[in-house]
Amino acid sequence: MLIRLSDTVNDSIVDGPGLRFTVFVQGCPHDCPGCHNPQTHDFAGGRDTTTEEILERIKSNPLLDGVTFSGGEPFCQAKALAELGKEIKQLGLNLITYTGYTFEYLYAHREENGIGELLSVTDWLIDGPFVDALRSLELHFRGSANQRILDIPKSLAEGKAVETELV
Repeated sequence: MLIRLSDTVNDSIVDGPGLRFTVFVQGCPHDCPGCHNPQTHDFAGGRDTTTEEILERIKSNPLLDGVTFSGGEPFCQAKALAELGKEIKQLGLNLITYTGYTFEYLYAHREENGIGELLSVTDWLIDGPFVDALRSLELHFRGSANQRILDIPKSLAEGKAVETELV
């Protein structure tokens, strides 16, 4: 399946706990002022690749603890990322997904465009738009204080956002 990709990072230590492979998708509707990745906003930017190519790159690194989907906005490509996420889970790796949407919005739209499928393979969701006025360098794996780290299996089971910490 095709994914519109901005870039990848093979050995990230800033996009979640442990050593991670980070997928930066291309295209974002949020256009948050002060965004860390403004080059990922244009839906026409980046390049096309396949879930298979990304998966092979992930498999080639036996030291990985997990994978992170970032962007851009991963939920704009939820079907392809859900497919990739299923394969990642079969490898025994954990998955973090960043989104400018809130869990509540995604949960309400979980029957649309692969949103529920991507949520179902996500272990932790960092949700909410980046808000420059709430920016903090003290937060683990978040850019602004309004963003939450959510335990998605628990959140889906309870039908509400369940916050957690990642260290």
